[in-house]
Formats: sequence, structure tokens, C-alpha cells
Amino acid sequence: MNTNADTSPFIVTAELPADMARWATALRDAHFPPERNHLKAHVTLFHALPHFCGNEIRRALGQATSSQPRINAELIGLMSLGGGTALRLASPAMLALRARMAEQFFGLLTAQDRHPPRLHVTIQNKVSGAEAKALQESLAPQVIARPFQFSGLGLYIYRGGPWEEVKTYAFRG
Repeated sequence: MNTNADTSPFIVTAELPADMARWATALRDAHFPPERNHLKAHVTLFHALPHFCGNEIRRALGQATSSQPRINAELIGLMSLGGGTALRLASPAMLALRARMAEQFFGLLTAQDRHPPRLHVTIQNKVSGAEAKALQESLAPQVIARPFQFSGLGLYIYRGGPWEEVKTYAFRG
């Protein structure tokens, strides 16, 4: 857990349904440089919330999920990251929920977290542009647009590479 001496930031994710998480993690395991692949597939909503806000973050996530039904989303295709590849997602409802949370943490957000995210799951990163483009061309026929529902929100502590899972807050509405 986050101790008083621990200044590691919190990360908040939108949790994928189990079947999609397994599929996306398998893609990530197959195509992400192994020396950098410390994580399962994930959708980051906040990259670095301050360590001293742990109790407030936990309350906010609990309140956001306690009466919220699963949130509709759609896998819409692939996304180029320049030196990587991601699954592009769309979910106006998740972005609205994230915007409400960003208002709660106004003044505490990093520059990166002050901007609404482009929802995605990174499956390849830190490779050459040519390698990324080749993967996108080979995966394009396999990545079929489809609806899904986010199952909840995840809270993690950034540990330099691997993340420490704190808690998953399931949507319960």
C-alpha cells in the first residue's frame, strides 16, 4: 500500500471485460518489446494522480462506480502511435465520467492528465515507424469493430515498470 514515505503516483484505468482483456493482453504479449512489457492490456484514464490523494481517489472511484451500470464502448479499429500500435476505442460515456473525475482533482493533475485521453489499448510501443506500420497492416483484417462494456475502474500505484494493483471498482448499477 501507499505509505506516508511513498511518493509513487496513482494510475486510474477503465477496466476491459475479461474476454477483451485476454485478447488484448495476448496481442500485447506477442508484439510489445518483452523487456518493456510489464503490464496487462489496459486503458489509462489518469497517468499520475498525486500520492497524497489516496483516500480521496478511493472515495471518488467508489462513488463513481457504486450506482453506475457498465459503460458502453466500442472497439473501432487500430491506432498508430508513430512508434507503436494501439486498439482504438470510443466511449463518450467513459470520457464524460473521466471528465467529472478530472473536475474533482482540478489543480492536482499533471499536464498529461489535464487533457481528455484518446481511449486506446497499447499493444506495441517503442519500435520503429516501419515496424509499427507493418504490424498495423498485418492486424487490420483481424481487428473487427465491435461493441463492449467497460466493467469498472482500476486503481494502481506506479512502481517504475510494473504497477501495483490497489483495487478494482466494479460498476454495479
